[in-house]
Amino acid sequence: MRRTSTKVVAAAALLVALVLAGVVSRFADHDPDGLTKVSQEHGFAHKATTHRGLLGGYGSLTGVVGVVVVLGLAGGLAFAVRRRRPDDERP
Repeated sequence: MRRTSTKVVAAAALLVALVLAGVVSRFADHDPDGLTKVSQEHGFAHKATTHRGLLGGYGSLTGVVGVVVVLGLAGGLAFAVRRRRPDDERP
């Protein structure tokens, strides 16, 4: 049985994450989330303030940028803390 390379698996995972963030986010529910619903039920929703994010609200671009940033940070952290072999043990 042939093994799939790590690069192929990583590329496929990245593609799936970008498709989910970019396409599936367009079908997000427009109903209020749990915190908003509770604030409406308990009568303090009118005190809420809105803040504009760097890329606006929820959307395709925001999802794609979020995926790239999170994977970049995780990859950078993994690269920084990975174990390295001493020079004399390298093949």
